[in-house]
Amino acid sequence: MLKALSLAFVLIFLAPLAASAARFALSDAPRDWWSADRSSAGLLKSAAETPQAALRVLSARVVSWRGVFATHSWLLVKEAGAPRWTRYDYTAWGAPIRIDGFAPDGRWFGAAPEVVFAADGEAAARAIPKIRAAIAAYPYRKVGDYRVFPGPNSNTFIAAALAAAPELGARLPATAIGRDYPHDGRWLAFTGEGAALRIGGLFGAYVGARGLELTLFGATAAVDFRRPALELPGFGRIGMKAA
Repeated sequence: MLKALSLAFVLIFLAPLAASAARFALSDAPRDWWSADRSSAGLLKSAAETPQAALRVLSARVVSWRGVFATHSWLLVKEAGAPRWTRYDYTAWGAPIRIDGFAPDGRWFGAAPEVVFAADGEAAARAIPKIRAAIAAYPYRKVGDYRVFPGPNSNTFIAAALAAAPELGARLPATAIGRDYPHDGRWLAFTGEGAALRIGGLFGAYVGARGLELTLFGATAAVDFRRPALELPGFGRIGMKAA
């Protein structure tokens, strides 16, 4: 049994992290933040081209060696007829909650983002007021509240905002370290879809309709039942896209 568990740990956690490290070493990913590109990645239509209410969650690898295993997430919302997107980030400098501090689909210090969740029309229109209210009430909003690990960090903030609209079924990727930090103080949570255990953002598990997840020291491995895929620490998602 011990050998089987050790082998599973190597295959599920260590091997994907090693593969991600090798990929990073061979890539041209930015190694510093001060000279990195933060221009638009061209992922979004303009607000004029998107007249309906819309919501997007974007994610990109973080700068330097941390990009081996971690991504930064941010949220974009736009009410119907609004003239522009509103971008929300949570950062380590200044007041943590940053509104429109960067281009909506800007590269995250050189790393190109991807859209990990999208909602449009009535679904977005119903969710946006709840999400804005959750952001306004977010408890970790003071200078110094940000913690890289285990949280609350940028991914904790976005996870908390999305939790205000559970009907969306939105979920950050496994590489979003900090998404499972218990921002609401609950270490054990039950929903109509399953049960989640979150021990300080370090350890956790989920069993339910959307799949299975196991978190060790913030790194998460998951199986997605709804949109069949594996999510591996550092490496990311293999299978159908989440959105």
